[in-house]
Amino acid sequence: MATIVMERIGRVFISLQQIRQVPRMLTEAAPSMPGTVRDTEVPHYFRERYICTGYRPLNHNWRYYFLSLFQRHNETINVWTHLLAFLVFLVKLRQITETVDFVSDPHSWPLLVLILSSLIYSAFSVTAHLLGGKSELCHYAFFFLDYVGVAQYQYGSAVVHFYYAVDESLHRHMRGIFMPTASVLSCLSCLGCCYGKYRNHSLPTWVRKVGQVLPSALAYLWDSSPVAKRLMLWSTASDDPAVIYHFGQVAFFLSCAFFFTYPLLERCFPGRCNFVGQSHQIFHVFLSCCTLCQIHACHLDFVSRRKLYSRLHGSGEAALFVGLYVVTLVVCALIVAVMLRKVKQVLDFKTKSK
Repeated sequence: MATIVMERIGRVFISLQQIRQVPRMLTEAAPSMPGTVRDTEVPHYFRERYICTGYRPLNHNWRYYFLSLFQRHNETINVWTHLLAFLVFLVKLRQITETVDFVSDPHSWPLLVLILSSLIYSAFSVTAHLLGGKSELCHYAFFFLDYVGVAQYQYGSAVVHFYYAVDESLHRHMRGIFMPTASVLSCLSCLGCCYGKYRNHSLPTWVRKVGQVLPSALAYLWDSSPVAKRLMLWSTASDDPAVIYHFGQVAFFLSCAFFFTYPLLERCFPGRCNFVGQSHQIFHVFLSCCTLCQIHACHLDFVSRRKLYSRLHGSGEAALFVGLYVVTLVVCALIVAVMLRKVKQVLDFKTKSK
């Protein structure tokens, strides 16, 4: 027995020694990492308006871009905001699994779809902002992946709102069309964002923004319509614990939509937001807060409105919505494959014309 204990203590000691070597390894790696460069030293498709410095040089090995997680550059905050959000969503999932049976209770599956879609969009965003600077092809590929994350999160929002927050009258009129329409709008949102990215520097900025924002705005209005009536009747909903969190998610979403479409701080302070203060960073923070409010609100709806939604939705409806979520993911992946093929054709043409 004493021998076993000593062996385990030895293993723990070895593990601690290995962990203690991590800072030294990073320190040794840091001097070999290239410094950041100005916007004039990177191609046009990497440049952001009013961001003058802090760009990472292209075409280095993957190790450099992974280790740039710990380097100061103009994407550092974008990476860490959604990386921290991902960890918070994981903690939230762990907390909810203590009281919710996601395996044997089909009525809990829409809530699981929302949490998984939240984890996916934050993970895809981290990947895009961390690794998208390696090359032009990587830039398009990883940001297309980011748009898939946004689109499937839109579907996750729709399914929980329709399943838990809907009232009887709206459910009766939209039962057969709400979720298929939500799926189509999610795919259109993915297509609009990918096409806007593909035509990033061949279209005026406002045209590209409209192509990216309009489908997402339509998807949001549609996906959030089941909670609209409850929000309009908030003064008489003193016994509804989720209403305040639904208000929170709407307020945070409108705020992050503003900062996504308009670079307010960069425009007011050009050249001073290269590292921190970018509108996209604020967009990340507000979107994460929106998601947290949404998860909490839908969890409260799951608990307090069970009698209503279990009567409105048949036993197989949750499985059908999960299947439609998978279909939405597949269609978005096909959209990305088509758009990435177009990007490769353009890059090949540019290479041959040199």
